[in-house]
Amino acid sequence: MGQNKLERFAELKAMPNALEYPVDMKGHWHRFFGNKNPITLELACGKGEYAVGLAKLFKDKNFLGVDLKGNRMWVGAKLALNDGLKNVGFLRSQIERIDEYFNTGEVAEIWITFPDPQLRISKAKKRLTHPRFLKLYQKIMGLQGIVNLKTDSPDLYNFTILVINLFQLPLLTNKEDLYSGKDLNSELLIRTHYENLDIAGSNRIHYLRFSLNNAITKDKEEQLKRILSEQINN
Repeated sequence: MGQNKLERFAELKAMPNALEYPVDMKGHWHRFFGNKNPITLELACGKGEYAVGLAKLFKDKNFLGVDLKGNRMWVGAKLALNDGLKNVGFLRSQIERIDEYFNTGEVAEIWITFPDPQLRISKAKKRLTHPRFLKLYQKIMGLQGIVNLKTDSPDLYNFTILVINLFQLPLLTNKEDLYSGKDLNSELLIRTHYENLDIAGSNRIHYLRFSLNNAITKDKEEQLKRILSEQINN
């Protein structure tokens, strides 16, 4: 590990707006933020640009960037401190453990911004819109939670639409080419480091907003598994 990374990890541990694998946080996030405003998560936040950007736009909400890579998270945490933002923080942990940190209903909304699309179908369970993760999100948001996905990957976009349709989740917004439209909400204009890279080379950004207002049932999960298996074999 490079010296720069080691220094960032050490700084992150001392930052008042960052937590690493905290214990006994369920039901106590109002102490961390100093208020009882609704909490929105940015999952796989990377450098945390979206969480910081949202915090600047919505002072009456709290935002928490979640990621495992502390050296990247340090960038967002440092920026938030320098800008004096009190309504944004960072949580270093695996997303698979997210239900360890929140009670049901403690999180209102989730943003997933340019995550690893896990292009190999055999790795579909690692996609952050796979039912495996949606069930975790329901644990912390309940059935009223909202999920936002912003990605340049057509594969992840189409997979997520498949999941939404299969589990009959209410689709609130579907933009196949986000920036081709006009009068976009300010939160959709926030750009991250990874968005600017255009790794997928698609030259377009896809955006989905959907509700988790339906059960993730076992029979539908098995159906999804069969569909993915057929895609692998074709």
